[in-house]
Amino acid sequence: MKKGFWAHYGNMILLLTGILIGCLLGLIFREKILFLEPVGDIFLNLLFTVVAPLIFFAIASAIAHMEPSAQMKRLAWSTVGVLTGTVLISGMLTIIAIWIWPLHVTAGGGLTAVDPHDHLSPGQTATQLLTVSDFYALFSRKSMLALILFSVGVGIATLQAKEKGHAFRSFLDSGNEVILRLLNLIMYLAPIGLGAYFACQMGKWGTGMLGTYGRAIVILTGVSLVNYFFLFSFYAFIAGGRVALKRYWINIIVPSATALGTSSSIATIPANLEASRKMGIPSFINKLVIPLAGPLHKEASSITEVVKIYLMYSMFHQTLSGPWAVCMVLGVSLLVSIVEGGVPNGGYIGEVLTISVFGFPPSALPPMILVGTVTDPTSTLVNATGDPASAMLISRLTIGKDWMEETV
Repeated sequence: MKKGFWAHYGNMILLLTGILIGCLLGLIFREKILFLEPVGDIFLNLLFTVVAPLIFFAIASAIAHMEPSAQMKRLAWSTVGVLTGTVLISGMLTIIAIWIWPLHVTAGGGLTAVDPHDHLSPGQTATQLLTVSDFYALFSRKSMLALILFSVGVGIATLQAKEKGHAFRSFLDSGNEVILRLLNLIMYLAPIGLGAYFACQMGKWGTGMLGTYGRAIVILTGVSLVNYFFLFSFYAFIAGGRVALKRYWINIIVPSATALGTSSSIATIPANLEASRKMGIPSFINKLVIPLAGPLHKEASSITEVVKIYLMYSMFHQTLSGPWAVCMVLGVSLLVSIVEGGVPNGGYIGEVLTISVFGFPPSALPPMILVGTVTDPTSTLVNATGDPASAMLISRLTIGKDWMEETV
């Protein structure tokens, strides 16, 4: 039991311990602790350096191995619509919560101002985000979306090359494995690197920063629990009335405990499959939607990313308003929610993607990692338990009001 607990939560505990020690040292020694600033910068530079090749090899190698299947062909538009729509609804609820309870940074408690893309037109922004003018620019941290599109294209081209692309496919697989191991080596330094970063932040700004993080975490956790208790109940009710609502809550307990115990949406898939069967979701929908939604459908990841984006704008003393800004936030939160589950170590890729799109400097990464790490158990709970509720909606849209099967 102890070994299993440490296997699931050990890295998170070490990371939070390093950050906590760093914060305490910063509060105790204040400006004297700033000599540790290069330690934090070195860790961030190492992390940013490995992210670009990781994205390329992970995405290109995954697509290069795809094969057409009956499961993919049966993927209905209702599935895409529901899985996308529920993530966007969660993101929009988070934006509304932040409008009601704004994130504010106390005077002098922010970071160096950033120059985001707000001064550009939508067309200019899209051009900058989706394309680059030279090949070498693809591997800049400022070009993450362009690199993702390029990686997808390379994967598709490798797939189309069939036997002639076998050697290149092997190169992608090997490169992916090597870069993943390199990332793991770098992450051993995370408690030290992030600890040094937060020590310097506390040394500069004091406890004012803690209140900002706390407010963000409260909003994030609050919206996540609203999703878990109320929004998922609403989905079940509109899918099948009181019967579906009752079946959902009777059978969602085991997946909830599994999600909290493993801190993994993927590990919760078997429990979700059994729970969805008992909820009466038809077998062909259950076996398609739950495995697909496990890695790719993450309402809580969208909630988390929205909070992080607004937090960063607040910390860098910038404003984020207007319809275009809302569309940007929702679009990035949806993309990050997919990347986090669809790409190995996608959480860090998602953070760099957000930094790239909104033009934040590298110093934005540690606060984003901290918020995500602290709220990871709650986020996993919401990510995992939202899949059966979405499967209920898909069943209703696909079959009609008589979608529920008798269960034993």
